[in-house]
Amino acid sequence: MKDELMEILACPVCKGSLELTVTERDENEIVTGSIYCEKCDFHYPIQDTIPNLLPPDMQS
Repeated sequence: MKDELMEILACPVCKGSLELTVTERDENEIVTGSIYCEKCDFHYPIQDTIPNLLPPDMQS
């Protein structure tokens, strides 16, 4: 995931702002980490550079 994507992302449930936590980064993008919505108290995972922004009830 590119850092610039955080500028346009919002929580898919409440449309609130999100906080990024990076676990692994390569020279171009975020490889693993999470995106957190404080209002919903939910962490959306980032795995293999792809953020999973499905609502909590739709994630497996």
